[in-house]
Amino acid sequence: MRHDPAAGAIVIMLRSLKMYGMAQAVEDLIEQGAPAFEAATPILSQVLKAELAEREVRSIAYHMKAARFPAYKDLAGFDFAASEINEATVRTLHRCEFLDGAQNVVLIGGPGTGKTHVATALGIQAIEHHRRK
Repeated sequence: MRHDPAAGAIVIMLRSLKMYGMAQAVEDLIEQGAPAFEAATPILSQVLKAELAEREVRSIAYHMKAARFPAYKDLAGFDFAASEINEATVRTLHRCEFLDGAQNVVLIGGPGTGKTHVATALGIQAIEHHRRK
């Protein structure tokens, strides 16, 4: 069996797309050293990369719609100088490391302090970077 990194990447992409039968067929073609497969490798790789990218975009769009955020908010649009919120704490939370430990975040403060803005920014960050609870 010849080891071709591009062909191996194709197998990995097929498995991540849950196309196990095709992944097995590609592995068989790799073992056989089929010249037709070797010629098709660049095109197949591009098509699979496009499909992975499209699925990621659709996944993010679906989760953003399901979350029903009041508006798109991120930390770039938040004025820390006009709020009593601790910027270092919010930036730490924005890395979403609390999700790895299945921890919760509670935002407490008076009206107009930016709780909704920060909560929305944290949710959007988690969705865009595929962080799961």
